[in-house]
Amino acid sequence: MFVKNVGRLPLVLVLLAALLLTACMPIQPMEMESADEATELTIYSGRNENLVGPLLERYQEVSGVTINVRYGGTAEMAATILEEGQNSPADVFYGQDAGALGALSLAGRLSALPAEILDRVDPRFRAGNGDWVGASGRARVFVYNTEMVSMDELPNDIWELTDPKWKGKIGWAPTNGSFQAFVTAVRVLEGEERAKEWLEAMIANDVQVYPKNTPIVEATGKGEVMLGLVNHYYLYRFLKEDPGFQAKNHHPAAGDAGAMINVAGAAVLDTAKDKAAAEAFVAFLLSDEAQSYFSEQTNEYPLVAGIPTTAEGLLPLADVNTPDIDLTDIDDLQGTLELLQEVNALQ
Repeated sequence: MFVKNVGRLPLVLVLLAALLLTACMPIQPMEMESADEATELTIYSGRNENLVGPLLERYQEVSGVTINVRYGGTAEMAATILEEGQNSPADVFYGQDAGALGALSLAGRLSALPAEILDRVDPRFRAGNGDWVGASGRARVFVYNTEMVSMDELPNDIWELTDPKWKGKIGWAPTNGSFQAFVTAVRVLEGEERAKEWLEAMIANDVQVYPKNTPIVEATGKGEVMLGLVNHYYLYRFLKEDPGFQAKNHHPAAGDAGAMINVAGAAVLDTAKDKAAAEAFVAFLLSDEAQSYFSEQTNEYPLVAGIPTTAEGLLPLADVNTPDIDLTDIDDLQGTLELLQEVNALQ
């Protein structure tokens, strides 16, 4: 996406203040003044254009800032930023999981965010050192075929998936950023050897490999597999097109990594040319308008208090039995990639 709109730095600062001081009010388009020079932002997005493109276009409309977006996989975009070093043109990283955000933080590539932005969300959904913040929540779930699996057969932890009765009947996406963040959580919660044991047991149980979440959900609904490891919101895209789609989400009750709540979040990079403009964009993601967009359009969990979820049947965030994990700790993406390669999960 490349759209030209012209704005002034003072307007960006005003927008940031307005978002933080009147966050309870929807954002309205602003009348733009003529500008002496343009304000531009380069965003590296690990979120798909079809999910967040309309929201970024809306931001251009209300801010007048020129936004240049580079889309790609979350891990790919994070790796690119690290490879580019101080020559990176990126101002903002918008990733689909806390693991990639944490990896950039660990490398010292992120700038601290203002408290007014961080305080919009619960501390468990932002970096402990304040250099990234979650914008929307996504639950790890087991999506299952309702014609092939009864509720009393559903597994309640990730280890039950290694039972021979599930042989060849489960789908996963080892190259997907959210899956890799989940594996990192397994490593943090259960240790390196147990994570390796689980991965090897899944492979021995003939787990079916898919490139990402969407084809896993599709395959589950068609009965190609009985169950898949995905983020919760992918199912709702299929149900919107076909209310009779034969799949549902299951939140495993044991509270291990299979039930974790990860976040899509944003951070200002240390290479940002205009930190005030970059911070204003991050603030926009936490505005009531953007939070309602996540709830209504992407079926994710809004992270700002007072914004309701709208997806039918979505388990309230407070009712999900999540593991006791600090999302800041799932920052060892490289270690997870090495483990996945060691067990031959990446092909």
